[in-house]
Amino acid sequence: MSEQASQPGPVRQDGEAPRRTVVVLAAGLGKRMKSAKPKMLHEILGRSLVGHVLAAAEPLAAARTLVVVGAAADQVRAHLAEVAPAAEPVYQAEQRGTGHATRVALAEAPDVSGTVVVLTGDTPLLRPDTLAELVRVHEEADNAATVLTAAPADVSGLGRIIRDEQGHVTAIVEERDASPEQRAIREINSGIIAFRAADLRATLAELTADNDQGEEYLTDTIGLLVKAGRRVGGYVAVDATETLGCNDRAQLAQLAALLRDRVNGAWMRSGVTMVDPATTWVDVTVTVGVDAVIEPHVQLRGATTVGSGATVGPDTTLVDTEVGAGASVVRAQAQSAVVGPECSVGPFAYLRPGTRLHRKAKIGTYVETKNAEIGAGSKVPHLSYVGDATIGEQTNIGAATVFVNYDGVRKQHSTIGSFARTGADNMFVAPVQVGDGAYTGAGAVIRRDVPPGALSYSGGPQKVVERWTLTRRAGTPAADAAAAALGEPAAGATNDTPGVAAGGTAGDPGETAARPSDASGQPGSWTATGIEDPVPGTGSGTSA
Repeated sequence: MSEQASQPGPVRQDGEAPRRTVVVLAAGLGKRMKSAKPKMLHEILGRSLVGHVLAAAEPLAAARTLVVVGAAADQVRAHLAEVAPAAEPVYQAEQRGTGHATRVALAEAPDVSGTVVVLTGDTPLLRPDTLAELVRVHEEADNAATVLTAAPADVSGLGRIIRDEQGHVTAIVEERDASPEQRAIREINSGIIAFRAADLRATLAELTADNDQGEEYLTDTIGLLVKAGRRVGGYVAVDATETLGCNDRAQLAQLAALLRDRVNGAWMRSGVTMVDPATTWVDVTVTVGVDAVIEPHVQLRGATTVGSGATVGPDTTLVDTEVGAGASVVRAQAQSAVVGPECSVGPFAYLRPGTRLHRKAKIGTYVETKNAEIGAGSKVPHLSYVGDATIGEQTNIGAATVFVNYDGVRKQHSTIGSFARTGADNMFVAPVQVGDGAYTGAGAVIRRDVPPGALSYSGGPQKVVERWTLTRRAGTPAADAAAAALGEPAAGATNDTPGVAAGGTAGDPGETAARPSDASGQPGSWTATGIEDPVPGTGSGTSA
């Protein structure tokens, strides 16, 4: 669930909002991720780490947003162009610390004034409201800098915030340098700081790399500001998890689980039922309607929308898919599909891109669709492939139907009209049209158009070779069962001529002892050569 944006910060006495600049530090490769992909581009809940940070900063209405890139800069630039085109990449050729990265960013923006908010690109749980409050506190107090702090349960390895009696921040002490008294402090530095632009620029010029890592640290600016007599404030994040960073895959999974719980909690408080939130993953870009029910083991990804009163799951993945109000999608996978109101999908269905189901349409068990439009009330109940096809309203597609859409060179489209009934095991060889109210018989291969109201079937009469099992499979349980049904003793002999029944000759399988046809010779009576359907091709096998 997208988080509600906070209102911009205070207005100056001259009536104008303070000018703001956001700097996002995203130059690190993230070696501990052990990935060819830059750390900042790894995703949780449908958005990259740096994408989450940029989204949190958006309500600040910054005049400029500068993103410092370094390792795999081309990949990060391309990603920024896609997800945050207003952001300006700034290249840091050498990764020489957070202070150096900030100085590189400001060198690209020499006219920056007002408030500069420096963010780390790997803190995806940061909330817009928290950033807005940090900036509000900073600007109302007219601080030289204001540090976003937190009080997590585990403070090991983290820099401690030292405050004076007035509550002003006087120092950030790294744990390795802290005294026992300072180590007992529970307030820690998040690495996120709002600065007055002029003070930031002045202190960045004084930074040195005189430390074990040989880097310029942004946190050293706090000590320099205090030494210069400038006031530094601190704002404590209400939720300490917001300041958590990501350095490896284990932390990535931890952050994903925390964000999942936050997002799911927001949806449930908004009227959505989640039967098992721990196995429900909803991207931050997804929307879900009131009274929707999300069953266990569901993933809703990308631009997916779920309408009011719809049921999704269990065991369902929807990507960029629209589910209408009151629809049901069970044990299915869908991508770039539209499921209309009150439709039924699944179980075990696969809706591929371009699928569109109109109101009350049904896609049943083991059905795959692609670039297919299914009209209102129409049904494809089982075991079928519907690709590059349009099906009208209130039409029933028989089981095991395949729309044969590919001739080895190109894919072509077929159309089935409204109120049509197609037989089981049909093949529609594209391009072909079946008109409104038409029927097709079971097993039909439809290669030519079928006019409205017509019946189309294919194949000759059914052939029957009587006593075949007794002669060709003598001694088997099937032959014994047939003999018993015919009231004959089981035979042990086997005819070694394939396809020839007892009393017949090669190439003449139908000349057997057969039941006599009736005197009228009407279709449907047994003959030496087979049996015909009284109305050829109407054994459609269609199913609701």
